[in-house]
Amino acid sequence: MSGNRRKAFLVSAVLVGGALLMTACQDTDEAADTGASQGSSSASGDAATPSGSSAAGSGKDSGAAGKGSGATGGTEDGAGSGADTGNGKREPVGQSCGANDISWNTRSETQAGGYILISAKAKPGITCILPAALPTVAFGSDGTEAGPAEQAVGEQITLSGNTTAYAGVNPKSTDSDGGKELDSIIVAIGDDDPEPVSLKVGTITVDKPVVTNWHTSATDAVPFS
Repeated sequence: MSGNRRKAFLVSAVLVGGALLMTACQDTDEAADTGASQGSSSASGDAATPSGSSAAGSGKDSGAAGKGSGATGGTEDGAGSGADTGNGKREPVGQSCGANDISWNTRSETQAGGYILISAKAKPGITCILPAALPTVAFGSDGTEAGPAEQAVGEQITLSGNTTAYAGVNPKSTDSDGGKELDSIIVAIGDDDPEPVSLKVGTITVDKPVVTNWHTSATDAVPFS
């Protein structure tokens, strides 16, 4: 009996030991699985962090790129107001003169059979441009306009400070005795000038009048017929 009991005890011990061993192994496996899972999760989190940083960096770069683009656009817009010089650059366009921007003067000259010399100077503090076109000069209540005394149009002139422009008007370009007697002329900077001025010139006979372009020298403003 004692042998059988011992045998039974050994079998029980073996069974219990096996169960304990299986339990320990199972616990170890679970712990390993849990550790591996945590490690994987941790690694995944670590891997996600650089990705997030990269995304943030990408957002920053995008913002910087957008900012740079906006600055470029602003520069182009700033340069947009002006005349195209043809080389990719733009230059500011100056203010065109109006008759009310100018101090006017007239005097009678005897050269070339007699004519009226008109001088134009910008008023203090004003800088403006006389266009490359004939001044508009009209006579009398019917608005008879002076025609061109030169075949080609001159260059534009910038008036500022003491710079003076001159134009010569021949009120009578014909050899006949006809014409109308007047004592003033109407001068404008082009046909669209909203405020032409009336200038006293003394008594003149008007018949097919002519006018020169604007010149920076009075000697160039003689209206030869």
